[in-house]
Amino acid sequence: MTAPSLEVSGLAYRYPDGTQALYGVDLRIERGERVALLGPNGAGKTTLVLHLNGILSGGLGSVTVGGLPVAQENLLEIRRRVGIVFQDPDDQLFLPTVRQDVAFGPANLGLRGAALEARVAAALEAVGMSEVADRPPHHLSFGQRRRVAVATVLAMEPEILVLDEPSSNLDPAGRRELAEVLRSLDVTLLMVTHDLPYAMELCDRSVVLSDGVVAADGPTRELLADTELLARHRLELPYGFHPSADPAP
Repeated sequence: MTAPSLEVSGLAYRYPDGTQALYGVDLRIERGERVALLGPNGAGKTTLVLHLNGILSGGLGSVTVGGLPVAQENLLEIRRRVGIVFQDPDDQLFLPTVRQDVAFGPANLGLRGAALEARVAAALEAVGMSEVADRPPHHLSFGQRRRVAVATVLAMEPEILVLDEPSSNLDPAGRRELAEVLRSLDVTLLMVTHDLPYAMELCDRSVVLSDGVVAADGPTRELLADTELLARHRLELPYGFHPSADPAP
């Protein structure tokens, strides 16, 4: 059997100041799944994500990515397999041109010449940004920079793409363009978001993390229709939004 893209088992973590952030999280995401990770501030979402590529470690439980344990001896490969797109694209774009930013990761893994050029070209094409390859990232719009940030991760050919609040600060056109890109990608997706309509648009499944535990796990539309569940975990739908309506095309 093929190993799942992500398997978290009994993950518990306490910060050095004594704050217990996770209390035994179990989560399995199969290859090709698109899952939204929902929850209020302080639920433990960031702590969980930072365990996926080994930035945080030392707690109880285990994490595997594509069957490979997240452990010190595997960190180089784990960080290739787990591509995290941060909320602020400027955290990932720091070189003079878009092309150089997208090439940075695979070049550090030893890719050179035509193979590197092909990897960069494919990543930029996947996010619809081929035409800006030679432009400085800071000359792009915020939405364009976010798509380039996705390309920098795709160039590493990750097992799982993790997006932190991907729709934040985007105008309606930027939201739609990014959604079109994310729908087109052939990759496992974990989307951390407070944007519940965006979660329903892009992810068939959602996991609610609250007070360091998985409080709910199921079809996104069903979870968002459960008003008691949402209220209990401080999740709110926008005024006038009804989960029973058809999602945006």
